[in-house]
Amino acid sequence: MSAELDKTIKIQGLIRGLILGAVLTAVSIIYFYFMVNMAKSAVSITVGSMLFTYVLPIVIAALLCVNLRTKIGGFWTMRQAGTGIFIMFFVSYLIMFIVRDQLFAKVIEPDMVQKTETAMINALNSLKDSTTKPEEKKQADIKIAEMKKTFEAGRTITIGQQIQSLGVSIIFLFVLSIIFAAFFKREPLSAAPGN
Repeated sequence: MSAELDKTIKIQGLIRGLILGAVLTAVSIIYFYFMVNMAKSAVSITVGSMLFTYVLPIVIAALLCVNLRTKIGGFWTMRQAGTGIFIMFFVSYLIMFIVRDQLFAKVIEPDMVQKTETAMINALNSLKDSTTKPEEKKQADIKIAEMKKTFEAGRTITIGQQIQSLGVSIIFLFVLSIIFAAFFKREPLSAAPGN
């Protein structure tokens, strides 16, 4: 029974991972177009970033974790929850890497990084222009310089750095899976001792 349940958890985690990857890819692409076309101020970029980068992905992942638990019968141990959720997160990471980072960013929108940089710098420049305080203008100039430096560093990523980033991402996904598993585990009811 337990081996069959473990197999079901892995299969359902894979299916939910495909769904999560597709949804998060769509959310990140929508966020890119929002930022490039509609976000004209630092506030709208910050609010959009919080919504599209943190709130929506966490809510979607939580809903799929509950759905996964329900699909396998409503009960699972911490280990089973961690396994199913890690598979779901890892598969979604692979989908996002393939579709968003490779296909979208290199084929459909090859100037994605440049457009993002331009939108963010324009928003900071508009913030700088709207203020009359010299210290706020100086802070905006510092942020713009830091942002340009960050984008420039991102253009010269080596294969070794990509492999290191993949390793760090897998560790992060594992830790995140354990955290989600702790929230969404529901131990099966067992017989009382002595019965």
